[in-house]
Amino acid sequence: MRNKIILTCLINLMTGVFFTCQSQKGQEKAEIEKAYTNITVQQLSQMLQTKDFTLINVHIPYEGEIPQTDLFIPYNEIENNTDKLPQDKNAKLVVYCRSDRMSNIAAQTLSKMGYNNILNLKGGMRAWKEAGHELLKKKEEP
Repeated sequence: MRNKIILTCLINLMTGVFFTCQSQKGQEKAEIEKAYTNITVQQLSQMLQTKDFTLINVHIPYEGEIPQTDLFIPYNEIENNTDKLPQDKNAKLVVYCRSDRMSNIAAQTLSKMGYNNILNLKGGMRAWKEAGHELLKKKEEP
């Protein structure tokens, strides 16, 4: 009987620890996701009329760009390119890629680096083009 009570206590303790850890992971993920905001093509189009932000293409390989793009930093190399990013962690940054998969990762990375005014273009260049906006493409070098 005593062993059953001890076993039950251990199971309850381990279950509590497990759920506490899972809850903390969920909170951390929610905090990272809150650390940036998704914007629409229409919002970006309006923002470009009075541009007061750094526009960053994080897609690899290069497949084009939205006009007025300031930086080209591969999504998986954001942390290695701090010299290109604004030093002010409050600076407004807009990231985009082809579909928004890579830019979501880049936005999360920027948030972990301490940036707190990050916007992600929902749908990326595909949505931009589908909405009838121009995509620029650099000429291939011979």
